[in-house]
This record gives sequence, C-alpha cells and structure tokens, in this order.
Amino acid sequence: MALTLLAPGGCARLCAPRPAHIRHRVTTFATLSSPGGHAVDWVEATSSFFEQDARPIMLFDGVCNLCNGGVRFVRENDRNRRIRFEPLQSDAGKKLLRRSGRAPDDISSVVLVEKDRSYIKSEAVLKIMDYIDIPFPQLAFFLQFVPQFIRDIAYDNVADNRYTFFGRSESCEI
Repeated sequence: MALTLLAPGGCARLCAPRPAHIRHRVTTFATLSSPGGHAVDWVEATSSFFEQDARPIMLFDGVCNLCNGGVRFVRENDRNRRIRFEPLQSDAGKKLLRRSGRAPDDISSVVLVEKDRSYIKSEAVLKIMDYIDIPFPQLAFFLQFVPQFIRDIAYDNVADNRYTFFGRSESCEI
C-alpha cells in the first residue's frame, strides 16, 4: 500500500513500503511549488490555454528530429486539426509540463495535455492516435492491450537514443 505525503516546500511524494534491505526510497511525482517557494496551482495557472480553444496540446522536444517528424506525421493525419502543438522548451510548454506534474526542463517524453488530464510516454502516443484519422484510432485500441510497462520500456529505449539515431536540429520547426 502506497502513501502520498505533502512534504515541506509543497512537493507531493509517493512513499511505498520497502523491504528491510532497502533503506530509503522516496519518489517525487509532482512538484507543486514555484522557484520562490510558494505553492502554485498549475492547472489554474494554465487554464487560459483552454479557454478559447479546448483542443489538446501535444508537447514535444522541439530540437529532436524524430519528434519534429512525429509532429509532421500527426499534422498530416489530423485533417480535422483536433490537436495543437507546443515545444517542450517554450515558456508555454514549461508551464504545461508543470501542470502535468513534470519538471519544467524535462524533455524526455512527449506529453498530451487535455483540459482535465495529461498523458505521457506510450499513453500519450496512444491518446494522440485516438485523435488522428483512421486507421490510427483502431491501432491504438489494439495496442492498449499491451501492458503499459512494456510499452513504456519500448518508448524509453527509443526516447533515450533519439538524438543518436535521428539527430537534432538547431531550432524548432514550428
């Protein structure tokens, strides 16, 4: 059974029971404080992103060639323009990362931010596939039956090597 604790400084921590041979293991899963030390409601702070346009926002690494290719692919297969795009490195991207419980400098994963929820890694990819044209929603339906930890291992292997295999650009294409 895991416990969630609010630590000093506004950081939420997940504490799980640990075997006797492991002395201390605490994982931070959401930072709720700003650099000045006061708590910020990042959902409220970024609600303006969804006031005029309720479409989800795909956050991506703006200098990654693989990620930019993924954005092009989604744009070409999203005839109804159901998804917006924002580089992780932008000010808006950093704020939306905070909204999603991630560090503002974490460019390790694609993130899909909806008005009420965020998705990361393979879960974000499957959700993006739900928004684009046929046959991708159907493919996402079948891929959801692959356990998430297996999908995320595959995702992490690609993400960790994306610059090596696909390179980087000097600036974001969008």
